[in-house]
Amino acid sequence: MTRRSADETEAAALARLYDLDLIEDPGDTALYRALARRTGDPILELGVGSGRVAVALAADGHRVVGVDNDPAMLARARARAASEKAGGLSLVEADLVDAADVEAVVAGGAYALAFIALNSILLLTSAERQRAAIGAMARLLEPGGLAVVDAWQPSPVDLVAFDGRLSLEWLRTDPETGNAVTKSVAAWFDPATRMVTLTTIFDEGPRGAPPIRWTRSDALRLITVDELASFATAAGLEVEQLAGDHELGPLQPDSERAVLVARKG
Repeated sequence: MTRRSADETEAAALARLYDLDLIEDPGDTALYRALARRTGDPILELGVGSGRVAVALAADGHRVVGVDNDPAMLARARARAASEKAGGLSLVEADLVDAADVEAVVAGGAYALAFIALNSILLLTSAERQRAAIGAMARLLEPGGLAVVDAWQPSPVDLVAFDGRLSLEWLRTDPETGNAVTKSVAAWFDPATRMVTLTTIFDEGPRGAPPIRWTRSDALRLITVDELASFATAAGLEVEQLAGDHELGPLQPDSERAVLVARKG
């Protein structure tokens, strides 16, 4: 087995390990493919990350613009797009809250579909920034265009467990390096601010050898279903659906996520 490249930066390693974390499709790609067939192009993803969804859409023949402020993630998205011959993808390095004021983003629209996938909105650590991101998305949509936001809704049991204890989530082999990788996490929840402080520890290396440790810290602001709806309405969007899963099934009290689908009038 081989270790990582000797010149790999911490940011590049964490981007690679992010993809390993999501090597099993969480199930949302099919949703965006179906919506893209419904709306047509162009398509905008805010918080494109390493291109997991955007590259799939571009490989289907859609014209997609992806925005992210993490250069290491964007580098992986470019490599993924090249590998999958997704020539219709354009990537822009910018804060997604400012996307409506970025010339390279505006030049790709007005957009028929815009989305913030798989909890990316939680990385915006205030209600004001979350509201602004949905507002930016609305400004970039064409009349009749669809906006989609997918946000985790932890249960009370989940939140009680966020007390700083360290737990092992998985052990996998990284197909890029051949290294064994373990992922452990610890989280803290502050009910006053709805903030989750998440520490993720990746240990990787050839089996039987001392591991390399990478640590990532994130602050996540949990967004409520009511906030999703009110932020969309304030941005001039009409809420079509608040679903409870990626199949757009009904939102239930025990749903693990809320998926907002809203239309620009």
